[in-house]
Amino acid sequence: MNIVRILFSYIIFPGFIFSAIVGLFLTWIDRKVTARIHWRVGPPWFQPYADFLKLLLKDTIVPEGSSKTLFLLAPLLGIISMSILAVMFFSMNFNPTSTFVGDLIVIVYLLALPPIGIILGGSASKNVLAGVGASREMTQYFAYELPFIIAIATIILKAGGSIKFGEIVLAQQASGPFLYSISGVITAVVILLSIQAKLSYVPFDSPEAEQEIMAGPYIEYSGVALAMYKLARAMMLFLLPLFLISLLWGGFADWWAIPKFLLIIVLIILIKNTNPRLRIDQALKFFWIGLGILSIIGLVFAYYGL
Repeated sequence: MNIVRILFSYIIFPGFIFSAIVGLFLTWIDRKVTARIHWRVGPPWFQPYADFLKLLLKDTIVPEGSSKTLFLLAPLLGIISMSILAVMFFSMNFNPTSTFVGDLIVIVYLLALPPIGIILGGSASKNVLAGVGASREMTQYFAYELPFIIAIATIILKAGGSIKFGEIVLAQQASGPFLYSISGVITAVVILLSIQAKLSYVPFDSPEAEQEIMAGPYIEYSGVALAMYKLARAMMLFLLPLFLISLLWGGFADWWAIPKFLLIIVLIILIKNTNPRLRIDQALKFFWIGLGILSIIGLVFAYYGL
C-alpha cells in the first residue's frame, strides 16, 4: 500500500503529471501576457499542450558522431529532479514535520540537475553552436549559484540555523514570513533574479540566444527529447515560485499562496519582457559583483536580526 502511495505521489500528484500540466498552463500565461505586451492576441490556452503533443509524435534524430546514450538521457535529468522536488515541496508545506536533516541541501542539488542536463546534452551533440550554448549555460550556472547559495544561507540564519525545509516553514508560521524584514526583501530579490536565470529567461537567455547561436544546446534536439527539455522548464516555472514562497513568504499551505504565486509569475514575465539580453560576461559580473554583494548585505542584516 505504501509503494502504491509513493508511486502515485511521484507519478500523478503532486509529482510528474500534475506539475507538467500546471507548468504547461503557466507557459501559456507567459505567452499570452507577452503577446499582450507586444499588442498581439496570443495563442489559445491549449497551445502548449498541442505543441508538446506534436513534439512527442515527431522523430527523435540523434546526430552522427554524438554520444547517443548521453544525448538521450540528458533531457531526463530535469524531469526527474522536478518530479522529486514537487513531491518534497507539497509534502513539507502541508506536513512540515515530514522533513529530514539536510533536505534543503538536497533541494539545492536537485535544482542543479536541469542545467547540468542542458550542459551534458549540448556537449554530447557534438555541434559547435550547441557547445557554445553549453559553455554559456555552465558559466551562467556558476554565476547565479553564488548569490543563490548566499541567499539560502541567509534563510538558514533567519531560521535559527536549521537546514530542514519543514522547520523553515514552521518558523515562519510561528513568527511571520521572513520576507517582512530588510534581509528578507534583499534575499527575495536575489532568489527572484536567480530564478530568472535558472529558467534561462531574458535577460539571462544567452545560453540559447536564438538570434546568435540558434537555440544553442537544443539545436540538435527534436521529437521526444526536445519535448522533455521544454517540459522540464515548464515544471520549473511552476515549482521555483513555490520554492520562493516556501522559504520566504510563509509557505503555500493556505489559499493566500495563490495570489502570492501569481504575483511572482507576473514579475518573472515582466522582467522577461522589459529587459534586453545580457552577454554572458555581463551576466557573470551582474551576479558575482552586483547580486553577490547584495546577497552578502542581506546575510549581514540577517545576522543582526534585521
